[in-house]
Parts: sequence; C-alpha cells; structure tokens
Amino acid sequence: MTAGCLALNSSFEPLTMVPLKRALRLLIDGKAEIVEADRGRTIRSEHLALPRPAVIRLRKFVHVPRRFRRQVTNTFLFARDAYRCQYCGRASYELRTRESLTRDHVVPISRGGKNVWTNVVTACSGCNTRKANHLVEECGMHLLNKPVEPHFVHLSWAVRRLTPTQAHYIKLFYGGDVVRQLEAMERRHGGTLPPEAQVI
Repeated sequence: MTAGCLALNSSFEPLTMVPLKRALRLLIDGKAEIVEADRGRTIRSEHLALPRPAVIRLRKFVHVPRRFRRQVTNTFLFARDAYRCQYCGRASYELRTRESLTRDHVVPISRGGKNVWTNVVTACSGCNTRKANHLVEECGMHLLNKPVEPHFVHLSWAVRRLTPTQAHYIKLFYGGDVVRQLEAMERRHGGTLPPEAQVI
C-alpha cells in the first residue's frame, strides 16, 4: 500500500508526491487520471468506488521551473545529507545525548552567505558550534560532500520513499542516472531499492 501518490504532469514528467486525499480529489474533480493503481486495493464511498491510485497524471499541462525551488527546511536538508553531519561524518543515531543535527551555513550569513541549498549543510551541534561564523578553511574543517540543490525526486525518496511502481516512472522519465543516485541514497540509509526499480 502506498503512503502517497506520485503525480505526473500531462507530459508524464514526475512532479511531486501528493497525499492520497489530494490525489482522490484531483481524480474526482476530473483534473487527473489514474496511471497505476495499487493492485487489489479499492477506495469506496457511499456512491463511488475507485482503485487506490499509486501514480496519477494531470489532464492539463502545468508549467513548473526546471530546477527544484523548494524552500530549505531542516527536514529536507537532513534527508539530502542522509542524516549525517557533513563535517565529522557522524549519523544522527551516533550523537551524544545533548547533541542534535543542525543547519550550518558554509559561508555564514554574517559574512554574506545566503540560506540556499548550495550554502547549507547538516552539522551536528558540536561541529556547528566549533565552526561558528568562520569559513571552513579558517578553522581546519572539511566538508564530506559539496552542498547541492536536490531534485524533488531525491527528497521524495529520502523522506517518503517511493514504491517500485512509482520508481519505474522516475526511471522512464529521468533515466538510469537518477535511479542510480536514488540507489546510492538508499544504500546510505541502509537498504536497497526493490528489484523492479533497480537499473540493469
């Protein structure tokens, strides 16, 4: 059973994950159609029965910016960085009792840095305090990974997880490279993609 539904543009471009209730509303209003449904699952009301949607497609094309522009939030930031400090490499479960994951600005805001994806990383509270308002090279610290602006697909996988059926549409539209990136992200989280979604 899917926790959410993958919404495709009318061009079959994956747009985002939507909650089941939102997907059903789009279907009932005639704004979307079911592309894939959960086998054997049906949503019933007093006057209506619909297959439980796993992937829907909008009937009208929606123009969206090519790059991912979601506001930086700690939820998505930590997911992008696999819940691991980008300075010392410790994962959230390895932190001591009073420590936590925080957002660090690589170039501090006090020194002209901005709150954008390419300037923020996940840092444990200890590393964040140590770095303070310095540049990385000024305090002898090193980044494990260069911060990048993530694609919604990566975040959807990290935060909500995609089913094999949903991952199939990501692979069809974006190609094997994106799926390989998802596989790498999943390995960092300690699992593997289902066989149907893996790149051969």
